[in-house]
Amino acid sequence: MNKLGLLGKNISYSFSKSYFKKKFEDEDIHNTSYENFDIESIDLFPSIIKKTEGLKGLNVTIPYKEQVIPYLDKVNKKAKAIGAVNTIRITKKGKLVGYNTDCYGFKHTIKPFLKSHHKNALILGTGGASKAIAYSLKEMGISYQYVSRKLKKGIGFSYDTLQESDVENHQIIINCTPLGTFPNVDDCPNIPYGAISKNHILFDLIYNPEETTFLKQGKQNQATTINGLNMLKLQAEKAWSIWNLK
Repeated sequence: MNKLGLLGKNISYSFSKSYFKKKFEDEDIHNTSYENFDIESIDLFPSIIKKTEGLKGLNVTIPYKEQVIPYLDKVNKKAKAIGAVNTIRITKKGKLVGYNTDCYGFKHTIKPFLKSHHKNALILGTGGASKAIAYSLKEMGISYQYVSRKLKKGIGFSYDTLQESDVENHQIIINCTPLGTFPNVDDCPNIPYGAISKNHILFDLIYNPEETTFLKQGKQNQATTINGLNMLKLQAEKAWSIWNLK
């Protein structure tokens, strides 16, 4: 039996396990299972690799997309440039190879919604997922600034310094923070929502709930809103193709 799984922390809510379970049923795949590896600390990662027989690959989620890199034997060129890994393939020789499929999922989800005025983006959060978003925006020729709790080198704004005019000037806003994830559905990033217009795209990487408070605020101002579900499906399928490389 081949085993796949999701590496993360507090991931009982995760979509990946049910997604792959359904995929295996729909596609008559009987020799593969998918489970959650919910660990308190990345130090426990090697023991998962050692103890799990038949493990062929893993998805990686918050908070380990960056922390897992030192444990890998090789990191694919794109994932290295991004600085975050969300997919691991375990080769026949037992080598751990890191990839990033978040960029693929994001790019193919947002592309159909882009118009000529979508030239500048705000990325809310600075974790592993945000790095893949930044990489994708750069590939698409869209300039971006990070928004974080604290101002530091490479961060354009903090939540305290972000003005209405900044929101007006950045007509793509992507939430890469976990704020608003089930069960804390009333939470949302603290930005000047009054400056959002019908020209904006609000993209939330969260998929549970389907419509976060962040997206509701955008919808009230007639912005185009996109949740993280399609991105997740696309990156999952990309991961599947990586695990099945000959």
